[in-house]
Amino acid sequence: MVRARSVTPRSPNYSELMPKIHDHSVGNHMNKSAGALGHAKTYFNPARNTLYSRYSTSDWDTSNKAHFNLSERERSLAERLRSDAWRAIKATDTRTRNRQASNTKRLGERTHDISFWKDELNREIRENDNETANLEEHKRILEKALHDTKNPLAIAEECLLQREKRHGIDQVHDDVERNLSREVDIIKKCQDRMKRLIEKAHIQLKMNRAAQHACDKDSKDKFHAQNLDDRMHQLRNSSGGIGFHPGIENVDNTITIPYSWVKFTQENIARSQRERELSEKLRGEIDALLRACANEMWSQFNGVNNAFNGRIQETNDAKAKLQAHLQRTNNEIRDMERAIELLRKAIHDKEHPMKVAMTRLEERTHRINVELCNDPVMKGLQKEVNEIRESVRILKEKLRQAENALVRLLKTKSALQHDISVKENSLQIDSKYCMGMRKNMPMDPKVGPIFNMPLVHY
Repeated sequence: MVRARSVTPRSPNYSELMPKIHDHSVGNHMNKSAGALGHAKTYFNPARNTLYSRYSTSDWDTSNKAHFNLSERERSLAERLRSDAWRAIKATDTRTRNRQASNTKRLGERTHDISFWKDELNREIRENDNETANLEEHKRILEKALHDTKNPLAIAEECLLQREKRHGIDQVHDDVERNLSREVDIIKKCQDRMKRLIEKAHIQLKMNRAAQHACDKDSKDKFHAQNLDDRMHQLRNSSGGIGFHPGIENVDNTITIPYSWVKFTQENIARSQRERELSEKLRGEIDALLRACANEMWSQFNGVNNAFNGRIQETNDAKAKLQAHLQRTNNEIRDMERAIELLRKAIHDKEHPMKVAMTRLEERTHRINVELCNDPVMKGLQKEVNEIRESVRILKEKLRQAENALVRLLKTKSALQHDISVKENSLQIDSKYCMGMRKNMPMDPKVGPIFNMPLVHY
């Protein structure tokens, strides 16, 4: 009796005896296996192996349907492509004509824009030139007024020589100094203001010319661009001189866009307008300065004689306040010294708690095996050490700040003592020397050339 062989054996004993994928001698292998099991040899028809690699009827039908569907899809796609190609021909032709017409229109608009901004630039150039001439005349008048302030300055400086003997902090612009030295300062400030205005006028003239130059250059550039774009606006398909320029559409040597192009010209015009406004404002400042200097110099001279009595009284008051502050500073120094001692003691008192916590931690490191547990006790001890260390750091920082404060207090004490001696010296100078000298100093407002300074009227 011949035993049937299953293609996919279910018996585990047969599966172990089945050939591997790379072994194509199925018959030989089965003969060997059958011999080992004591079965009769099985002979197979060679055509039997090819039976398992043929297609089924359903596969054949599926393949035919796939080819039918593919043919229908390709024909449909070809029809759509032909329709799309015809639409593309019409669309590209229309788009080309519309694009050329649009660009021609834009060239015309561009030419108009260039012409408009060129006219604006030329108008601004004329206005800037007139303003520059006016500013040059005001600058000449201001230079003459500066020369006329030299004699009043020499008279005012003599009054300050005696007060140069003051010491230290009293060499300031106090009540007397703010009046006496202001008499000199006003003249010097007037001179400085005049010099600054002269320099400012010099710079402003340069700025006016620079703005005018920028507008002029921009106007010339626009004249060139206007001629070029006007020729391009007249260019047509039938015009001569046209030709292919391969790759020109990829060449982009532009440095602006329409927004930045307009903004550039607007900025040039705005710059020129700003410079003209600044120039007009500067001319007004020159006139106002000439009047202000004449009034301030005479008004300040009258105020100097009334300042000394008030200054002497203020110096006495300041001296008394300094003495009171010195007393309070001495008290604060004593309190700060006690606070420093308390901080040092508090730092020293943290040593024993720190030793206890660290000793506990160190001893607990000698636990063995599983007893080396990171238990709440260990965490608490670590936190205690960190807290004590942080407390010591804070206390040391406070100690350092307190010691620095003590040093500053000692410096303050020394400064107060020195300032009291300075005030005593200032009282001697103001009450004895300066007041005596000031009573014999005449001043006639009709003498100083500053009061006859020429003024500009419109």
